[in-house]
Amino acid sequence: MRFWELLVVAVGLSMDAVAVSLAASASNRARGGRAMFRLSFHFGLFQFLMPVIGWTVGVSVARYVESIDHWVAFGLLAFVGGRMIAASFAGAEEDLGRDPSRGATLVMLSVATSIDALAIGLTLAMIGTGIWVASVVIGLVTATLSCLAVALGRKVGPAVGARMEFVGGVALIAIGVKILADHL
Repeated sequence: MRFWELLVVAVGLSMDAVAVSLAASASNRARGGRAMFRLSFHFGLFQFLMPVIGWTVGVSVARYVESIDHWVAFGLLAFVGGRMIAASFAGAEEDLGRDPSRGATLVMLSVATSIDALAIGLTLAMIGTGIWVASVVIGLVTATLSCLAVALGRKVGPAVGARMEFVGGVALIAIGVKILADHL
């Protein structure tokens, strides 16, 4: 996978965390530098860890699905991208509670926004891409964009989150189509 493709995937994966960060900040529930650090650090950390877990599982099953791995990769990316697009139209907001940058709420949101990264890790194993550089890039991009989202949240409001999630979903589907086209 080329570096620019990895960046597109990283930005696409980060959109859930960005949307939550925007909503937390726009709703005035996550304020100040500490909240910004906690949200961006945890979202970035979980986005780093989940692809590693998915890749580890994927490597163990890759030899069994080698002849159809490009279809599996396309299917996973299309599924994740489609979910992101559907969520952008549903307009469902996360239940942020009092302060989403603390305690169990933060862990729950970190896991929820990084489940898609688990599927991407599995996909990377299927197409024979190394995981460490990819996971670091995904984690850093997510942390950076989440930090920016918290900073901008009060100015741009929660409506932007759905648009970002839509763009991220389209980007993931496009990468899946490219992988499929490269193997056919």
